[in-house]
Amino acid sequence: MTMTSSRPYIARALYDWILENDCTPYILVDAARKGVEVPREYVKDGQIVLNVSPAAVRAMHMGNDVITFDGRFGGEALTIMVPVEALMAIYARENGQGMVFEVEPFSEIEEEVSPHFELEAVSDPEPQEASVAAKEEESDKPPRKPGRPHLKVVK
Repeated sequence: MTMTSSRPYIARALYDWILENDCTPYILVDAARKGVEVPREYVKDGQIVLNVSPAAVRAMHMGNDVITFDGRFGGEALTIMVPVEALMAIYARENGQGMVFEVEPFSEIEEEVSPHFELEAVSDPEPQEASVAAKEEESDKPPRKPGRPHLKVVK
């Protein structure tokens, strides 16, 4: 007799356990899996870490096949979809307690549609003089300070 995956059941239990212990649940997602809908600009090394606490997301649903929720990224509201097989880990941000799941191999269908990146040589479309002028224009702007943006109270 074939049983369904225990991953969604364990993930839901860990999510509840992390919240009950006043911690922040984070999930690690394999962004290269078929069906994963996350903001690609935040993906690093094919993975993305998402804060799934009730304060950070809306309409959270952890089903047996997919995890969905609404979240904001860079001020833009997005609906996130994570197939359960793309869930790599769920853990508490504060202490790292949680579980890393076994990586499931790609199915044949996923291997056909998963992104394979190849580098190509590209000729420089603009002459060197134009790029030097653009760099000079950029140097006229004041440099940005690293770190978080902040507001200043003006009375």
